[in-house]
Amino acid sequence: MKQNLNRRDFIKTASAATLSALAAGFPKRLLAAEAELEQRKATADTVIVLWMGGGMAHTETFDPKRYTAYYKGMASNSFLSTFPSINTSVDHIKFSEGLEKLAKVMDRGTLIRSYTAGDLGFILHSRHQFQWHTGYAPPQTVAAPHLGAVIARTLGPVNPAVPAFINIGQRFDVGEGEELKAFTTAGFLGSEYGPFNIPFPESAAESVRPPGGMTVGRFENREKLFKKMVAASPIGNHGSEFQKDSLLRSLDNAYRLLSSPASKAFDLAEEPLENIRKYVPSYKPGDRYNATQDREEAKYEEQMIGRFGLGCLLARRLSEVGARYIEVTTEYIPFLNWDTHEHGHNRAAAMKKQIDAPVAQLVLDLEERGLLNRTLIVLASEFSRDALIEGKPDKTVKNQVDVPDKIDDLKHYGMHRHFTDAGCVLLFGGGLKRGYLHGVTSDERPCKTLEKRVVIEDLHASIYGALGIPPKLAYEIERRPFYVTRDGLGNPISELFG
Repeated sequence: MKQNLNRRDFIKTASAATLSALAAGFPKRLLAAEAELEQRKATADTVIVLWMGGGMAHTETFDPKRYTAYYKGMASNSFLSTFPSINTSVDHIKFSEGLEKLAKVMDRGTLIRSYTAGDLGFILHSRHQFQWHTGYAPPQTVAAPHLGAVIARTLGPVNPAVPAFINIGQRFDVGEGEELKAFTTAGFLGSEYGPFNIPFPESAAESVRPPGGMTVGRFENREKLFKKMVAASPIGNHGSEFQKDSLLRSLDNAYRLLSSPASKAFDLAEEPLENIRKYVPSYKPGDRYNATQDREEAKYEEQMIGRFGLGCLLARRLSEVGARYIEVTTEYIPFLNWDTHEHGHNRAAAMKKQIDAPVAQLVLDLEERGLLNRTLIVLASEFSRDALIEGKPDKTVKNQVDVPDKIDDLKHYGMHRHFTDAGCVLLFGGGLKRGYLHGVTSDERPCKTLEKRVVIEDLHASIYGALGIPPKLAYEIERRPFYVTRDGLGNPISELFG
């Protein structure tokens, strides 16, 4: 199979898989796996994924190494971390400076330091994000469903009026939007299990109410017109009866939400201001986060501090009214946010300001409300970063950024290259251990995994296992089984669970 796919190849193969999904019939759940599903004991009802799109460096966040402060003329191989380490509430676990609030709640969490991304050849963020979210490496001959869609289809909604799969914070009209769309979908499972997308959490309320000044009758007429437009769409013209019906059911579900009391959960104006400021300390009513995408230093990231925080607050509110799977992202945009090809240190500092308070507050709020034990929080990224190594030490791939041997400019101080041989996943709740550390990485470059390696199949099996879903669960598509973990080979990591 061709490994060095470029972006054009990625879109072409994803489009072909999507077209095949249009013709797919009802994806039957295989009976043997269904029987096993009934026998498994779930430790969680809800999953909240906090997605650090772009490649969050483990040595700059939850697995700090030897720190060397910046000075002009320093050797590029002289630093492993650009922040000093700090203590956490667990004696043997340290974080990187800038994560002080999260450090205080580590005694409620489980930290994996040995997540290893797949060997997919030339590294494209969208390909690794596809694998993380579906469990499969692209290209696939069928439209592989997103993790959230599998959960929505398998378990159904907690509250029928609330979308089971909600995606917060990612726009699809910036950067590699088409590539992201390829996996942010229910695929062959049907449109009704796809994501309810909320690009801007501060405007979430607008997505669940008719436009201002629109009467009920006019809105109903607009819905009828929209259904006619759907009938003329690719699904309407080329889709199977199942796919057509699934799309119409998704429209009916959205319409039902508009008239449900649960729609108030989308309105952050209903939240007391003092609560919002626990997530976003600088928040002022009416704040909007849509800055110019400036790649100099960390101007963009500094201006966007607050958007992810509002997303976390929205996730808490939606989990309270019965959302099944919620994903909140810092947003993947090439060369911005965690995609730190230049100005790595400054961007990482700004990104930690974005996530530190809101993630910690989300944990505390769910705990206070008695929801943490049944809610699994997963903070993850597609891979890590290193200043010098692209890929793995024993499987290096083509470098995508030049780093000088001597650093005379602060923009080269930081983690610029994609590193796949180690990475951190931070988890809370959902029946997992508290204050637990899983995996060991080297303290010297290359800071690779040494013990208890975790791959995506086993991480997904653990997430599914917390929900009572077996890793061998399969759906029949094109007369063959499609397993929720690759070929049904995922194994839940038993050491993670209390």
